[in-house]
Amino acid sequence: MPSTVLAAVFCAMRHARSGWLLLVAPLLSFASPARAGELIAGAFVHDVHTPLTKSGQENGIDLQLGWRGGRIEALRFVGAPSPHVYALVNTNGDTSFASAGLSWRIGGRVYLRPGIGLAIHNGPDRDDATADRIWFGSRVLFAPELAAGVRLRDRVAIEAAWLHYSHAQLFGHQNPGIDNFGVRLNFGF
Repeated sequence: MPSTVLAAVFCAMRHARSGWLLLVAPLLSFASPARAGELIAGAFVHDVHTPLTKSGQENGIDLQLGWRGGRIEALRFVGAPSPHVYALVNTNGDTSFASAGLSWRIGGRVYLRPGIGLAIHNGPDRDDATADRIWFGSRVLFAPELAAGVRLRDRVAIEAAWLHYSHAQLFGHQNPGIDNFGVRLNFGF
């Protein structure tokens, strides 16, 4: 099942620049050792202006499709996180993202899910930047996230989530960042 989700992620990003697949493959490769999983589907408000960003210039709704694996017991010493991989596709033609990382589920039926990952995007570079498109200063970005969720049924949960993308000025001074807020459903299998 994870290979089907990964194929869907690549299809969703089909309008990305040609070098994208070469960058995404290493990010996705560490997400494969999971024993169980869930499909993730959601909708997010794109580029919400917050104190963490200097942007607020792009628009639209982002559709999220992804996969989250079971806990990685070999990483028990850091809380046995779950790997995830997802695409966030902007419906307005603005910046879309592909991300891979780790998240921790803290709690029972009601829970918090902090996470961290790496993302790549198809936004403009310095030469293509315009007043209504974000130039991030780096093609590779950190992807921290925080969700609050509730398990509705044994294999169904809903989460309210915040997704942030930036490079923390590690790759240069150009780093407006972007925040997206939304809701996602998780379907276990």
